[in-house]
Amino acid sequence: MFKRKKITIVGAGNVGATAAHWAATKRLGDIVLVDLSEGIPQGKALDLLQAGPVDGFDVKITGTNSYEPTKDSDIVVITAGSPRKPGMSRDDLLEINAKIVKTVTTEVVKYSPNAILIVVSNPLDAMVHVAAEVSRFPKNRVFGMAGVLDSARYKTFLAEALKCSVRDISAFVLGGHGDTMVPVPGYSTMAGIPISQLLDQKTIDAIVDRTRKGGAEIVNLLKTGSAYYAPSASVIEMVEAIIYDQKRILPCCVKLEGEYGINGLYVGVPVCLGEGGVERVIEVELSQDEKNALEKSSSAVSELMEAVARFL
Repeated sequence: MFKRKKITIVGAGNVGATAAHWAATKRLGDIVLVDLSEGIPQGKALDLLQAGPVDGFDVKITGTNSYEPTKDSDIVVITAGSPRKPGMSRDDLLEINAKIVKTVTTEVVKYSPNAILIVVSNPLDAMVHVAAEVSRFPKNRVFGMAGVLDSARYKTFLAEALKCSVRDISAFVLGGHGDTMVPVPGYSTMAGIPISQLLDQKTIDAIVDRTRKGGAEIVNLLKTGSAYYAPSASVIEMVEAIIYDQKRILPCCVKLEGEYGINGLYVGVPVCLGEGGVERVIEVELSQDEKNALEKSSSAVSELMEAVARFL
């Protein structure tokens, strides 16, 4: 008998609710939207459910303030947490969001001990560490969404500069999700053509810098919130890769155990995503400058790990 996959999304704010929207329109599975605010997840779930006759999806969508309805979820996406405000760094969010992610993880693990956890809450790298420590899940079942988003921003800016379709851009971003992230021009191409043959170094450097500040740029424009369309689309791309066992090569925040010379830290690198979650880490050869940048980014992640340890 056919049984649809069950996807729980914790946090019914802009990112969580929009992720539920993407998941429903892609018909990925039944969706449970969880939030502590009474009426918010129920109202958004009902509103989204009523879009089904228009868009043609038949998935079940449930809004709830408790975790019992999440029982036996296949994938749990954690978006809960305080968003960044203008002038606030991701690091400023550390204490409040660590406590939220710790509580959320404890609850979802209680009802779905075999689920795959995908963390979206910021500061991302530290929050993946919190979820992993609390859940005690194997590393292939706890990871974070950041690299897909950062790479999408990077690809967008490259496509604009090259005046081409974003579909013809192949590129990815390594490292922590923050100002030390590492866009990799050496592996960035347009229809297979290296961007170094198409753009001057000054333009490439400007795009790299804008990518690193991509989240802050949107925060400053919105003034009262942060990005949610691209972040939610990015995490659902990961969910889709897992549900359909696509073996997609996507940059995700995972625990490294020697890869790239990094041990015991959660850092963004290319991985193969399939039904088992992170099925393998993809190692690529980096230039010396890229290695130095990744080492700097890893050091920033290490500092976050040390800071968040006191909340575990």
